[in-house]
Amino acid sequence: MTSAAASCSDFVQFFRLWAANPLQVAAVAPSGDALARVMTQEIGPETGPVLELGPGTGVFTRALLERGVAESDLTLVEYGSDFARMLEFRFPQARVLWMDASQLARFDLYGDMPVGAVVSGLPLLSMSPRKVVAILSGAFTYMRPGGAFYQFTYGPRCPVPRPILDRLGLKATRTGRALRNIPPAAVYKITRRQPLGAGRRRFEALPA
Repeated sequence: MTSAAASCSDFVQFFRLWAANPLQVAAVAPSGDALARVMTQEIGPETGPVLELGPGTGVFTRALLERGVAESDLTLVEYGSDFARMLEFRFPQARVLWMDASQLARFDLYGDMPVGAVVSGLPLLSMSPRKVVAILSGAFTYMRPGGAFYQFTYGPRCPVPRPILDRLGLKATRTGRALRNIPPAAVYKITRRQPLGAGRRRFEALPA
């Protein structure tokens, strides 16, 4: 199947599932290649295990593979059963989990191998603050120091409100925009904040 045919097939499948459950899918078409490139531009084979939330038809998943991430290093968390079965077929070496991403903290998915990045295709703007907190706190449970959570949005600002970021000790930085995506989207990188005074303590520890 050609790339164009695959994209058309994905659109038809995505639209069918959206029509069946618009609140769950929350978009009428899968994300485009331009957005996938921006979402994954800071991720590579050295990132190590990558957790993807809400992969849908696998647009970001394919971009991660193109960036050199090993398929066996991918864990795909998908709530839609039809999407989960599709992902199992398309990415047989990845671990596909049919579950709600807000339940991440209830499981031990990685043990002693924390992830280097989380890529999220979840519609955070349509979720309650409590659910957003559960998703972020669960994801960062598995994140190693220096790891990042990547989230896109069609809105004008970060989809995670400042009070939630403050509560969880996180910060958000816009890393790029995908103007050719339909609709245009922005990508945010969410990371842990450096503790206040940490830089000062390191500076004071240096010899005079």
